[in-house]
Amino acid sequence: MIVLDLRDKRPIYEQVVEKLSQLIVCGVLEPDSKLPSVRSLAIDLSVNPNTIQRAYAQLEQDGYLYTITGRGNFVADSSSWKKGRMTVVENDLRQALKEARQTGMSRESVDRIVVEIWGEE
Repeated sequence: MIVLDLRDKRPIYEQVVEKLSQLIVCGVLEPDSKLPSVRSLAIDLSVNPNTIQRAYAQLEQDGYLYTITGRGNFVADSSSWKKGRMTVVENDLRQALKEARQTGMSRESVDRIVVEIWGEE
C-alpha cells in the first residue's frame, strides 16, 4: 500500500500524507472506507505511531479523512477535499506558469506541453 523512501529529505509523515492522499484522489481508497489503525500502520511501515498520528491529523485537516472516536479513521467524501486540492493545484500551476514566462518559455511551448499532458489520459 505505502512504500516509504528513507533517502527522501522530507519527513516520513509528509511521505505518508502524500501517499495516502494519492490513494484517495485516485479512488483506490473509497469514501467511508476504514484506514488501518495508527498502531497497525506504524508496525507495517516500521515507524513511530506518533508519525502516523501526525499524518492522519494532517489528512483530516486537509479534508481527506474524518475520525469517529473509538472506531477509527475513515476516508472522507471527495466533496470534503476536492475544492482544497483544486486550489493547491491551481496555485502550483500559476507558479509554474510564472516561472515559465520568466525563463523565456513561449506560449506555444506551454500550450504544446499542456496538450501533450492532457492527452496522456
